[in-house]
Amino acid sequence: MNRHTVRFFVLLAAALGALSIHMRAIAEPVSELEAAKVREVIVMQLTAFQDDDAERAFETATPEVREAIGNPRRFLSMVRGAYPMVYRPHSVSFHKPELEDGSVLQMVEIRDDDDKSWLALFALEQQPDQSWRISGCVVAENRWQVI
Repeated sequence: MNRHTVRFFVLLAAALGALSIHMRAIAEPVSELEAAKVREVIVMQLTAFQDDDAERAFETATPEVREAIGNPRRFLSMVRGAYPMVYRPHSVSFHKPELEDGSVLQMVEIRDDDDKSWLALFALEQQPDQSWRISGCVVAENRWQVI
């Protein structure tokens, strides 16, 4: 991964962290229909990763993310290297999404093949055609799990 890609994701993580703090105060509930659409996009991306389908995984990202990363192969390579738990999750569990100004934050608990728990915060933006696309993902080890 080159220096610019790393910098992009560090800045994205910082922005999503700040956004999540802000969201706690003013988040709105997401309708069941929209929550299902959001989950569907994330599942589509995870399935594409599982199938090593770079094109399909890349399609789930917003146009801005696709432009920043450049091409499907680079996207798949970045996820494989930086987010192995997202690239090949053993299991996933969706939490309740939150909505603000047309954007959704979707927390997903991921278990890897070593049964380690991770929290992935996916940010999604609604597109002009009303579909949802992933604008970012921040992953952290889940240190708050019940033992």
